Amino acid sequence: MLMMRLRSCLLLCGLLASTGASSLGGCAPANREQLTKEALAADPEFKAVLEKRRQLANRVETYEKELTLSRSIIEQKIAQLKQDLAAATTRARMKIIEVKRQMDPDRERLTVALTLASEELKMKRGQRAVLGRQMAQLRKTSKAPSLTSEDRARYEQQLTGIQKDAGRVDQELAALKQHVRLLKIKLLLIKL
Repeated sequence: MLMMRLRSCLLLCGLLASTGASSLGGCAPANREQLTKEALAADPEFKAVLEKRRQLANRVETYEKELTLSRSIIEQKIAQLKQDLAAATTRARMKIIEVKRQMDPDRERLTVALTLASEELKMKRGQRAVLGRQMAQLRKTSKAPSLTSEDRARYEQQLTGIQKDAGRVDQELAALKQHVRLLKIKLLLIKL
């Protein structure tokens, strides 16, 4: 029996080679039918193999159709999921913007406070610079050799008063610098 099948296969291969066909799939329907008749005439038991091939081909075709259908359904789902993701992204961004806007009053209040404190700091620095120049001028003037002891004492008294003012302004400057730094920290911390 094995020898008969082998002989049938060789016969079929010889037929295929003589017709110029390289495989059964490449045969035209009329040639395939004719080749089938010839193969079955030579080996009637080969009918079972052909029937098995037909059933398997039907199964392959069914699986290919199922795959095509599944692919179509999945691609539709993917397209829908992409639309859903785009809509969810838009909604989330709108919510984020709305939530961030809730910090606007606090941010504006701190920004105004920082602007005012920075201006005050600038003004105090200017005031301190004026006091520094006055102290330098008084020191220079008090060392003049032509001054009387009364004038020198008066200049020293003025210098002492200006030094006290400068010390007070230095403390105010330090407090203002700390206040500006704190406002900047607060603004940094409330950023979303």
